[in-house]
Amino acid sequence: MDTIVETAPDTAADPDVRDPWLPDLLLRTERDALIPLLRRTPEAAYGLRTACPGWTVREVLAHCAAALVRIVEDRLEEGVFLPAANAADVAERAHWPVGRIVDELERGFSEAGPVIAAGDGRLDTVALGEWIHAGDVREAWGEPGAYAGDSLALALPLLRTASRRRETPRLIAELGGRTGALELGNEVDGRPPARFSGDAATLIRIYSGRPLVATRYELAGATEAELLVYR
Repeated sequence: MDTIVETAPDTAADPDVRDPWLPDLLLRTERDALIPLLRRTPEAAYGLRTACPGWTVREVLAHCAAALVRIVEDRLEEGVFLPAANAADVAERAHWPVGRIVDELERGFSEAGPVIAAGDGRLDTVALGEWIHAGDVREAWGEPGAYAGDSLALALPLLRTASRRRETPRLIAELGGRTGALELGNEVDGRPPARFSGDAATLIRIYSGRPLVATRYELAGATEAELLVYR
């Protein structure tokens, strides 16, 4: 692990140059922030609904744990991350104690990163999805830092990668409190880049399809639906 550089990457760097250890750093950073919160929260709170339609906090965490452990154990058969497979993973854990789900999630956060780093980059955005789901949990519980917090500087480069792979239109984001613009997506012939002005958490909400109630932002040249990277 001594090849990992424990610094936040420059979000203005070349988006075509992959940092294979970035997902690992994001997962381990999120592990250290989220797992203590999960372990000290009363079990009743796990039944609260999240921004993910039909899923409680418990079910979101079961999905997150299952996805990471599948990567760790190399159980990535065709269709593994499609909705039906995700639902099956959650159903398999329906009768697990909450503590067992948290234990599995902690294992996934700790062990999936090196496997992702050794791959071809297609699993990099799984780490981003895990971080977004951690935001879903924080929002459901009224905790600060949903879709933001200390890990944001690690998540934004992965959002840039996801936006390019999912072929969303080019967008230039001016984020409040951050120096320099963040460029996302791909050039579209004959179409000028879209423009976003607002905070980074709202940008994450737009690209991940999370509720935008009580947010304040400006978006020109693209619709929210065009920017989704998780469908």
